Amino acid sequence: MIPYNFIAIEGTIGAGKTSLAERISEDFNAKLILEQFEDNAFLPKFYEDQEKYAFPLEMSFMASRFQQLKDQLGNQDLFRSFTISDYYIMKSIIFARKTLPMDELALFTRFFNFISTSIPKPDLLVYLFLEVDKLQVNIRRRGRSYEQQIKDEYLERIQSGYFEYIRQQHDMRILLLDTNNLDFVNNDADYQKVINIISEEYPLGVHRITF
Repeated sequence: MIPYNFIAIEGTIGAGKTSLAERISEDFNAKLILEQFEDNAFLPKFYEDQEKYAFPLEMSFMASRFQQLKDQLGNQDLFRSFTISDYYIMKSIIFARKTLPMDELALFTRFFNFISTSIPKPDLLVYLFLEVDKLQVNIRRRGRSYEQQIKDEYLERIQSGYFEYIRQQHDMRILLLDTNNLDFVNNDADYQKVINIISEEYPLGVHRITF
């Protein structure tokens, strides 16, 4: 049994967030919330010209994430054991801090601070850590055309943004899972290792697990 009502899976692009959330949802009869990133028309443009399209991209993502989480978390499903999402609203500010210039970030932060307080915190935030070279392998493997030109430097910036955020959290329950030696997508034994970790009860704070 998993002892949490709301679990959010996070990680840098290509970490396996959606794959893990989907399988947990299927195996444990959990309500699944998946980020609707493919509907964002700014995403392909952003990877072609980050400076020009970063602000509209981050604003549109923030709006869609807020609306989806507000709607989905506000409607309990009595036939589901718990809720699992492949993102948390805080990724909006994490990405914005790494992609926006200071003046645009200041405006973005004002909007974010206004809306984010109405989204419940997850009972457990799971961060999947993969080295950048392995992230790139996963990105190439899934074959989204607009992602194929993502630079290592961008992934490193986003990864550092997550670490900065995690270090600042003292009132959340966070699992930082080093999955560099796991293949929980294709290996059932590795997947079970992750489930065993997630099924434990943890106090507030950051708990780093290396497999």
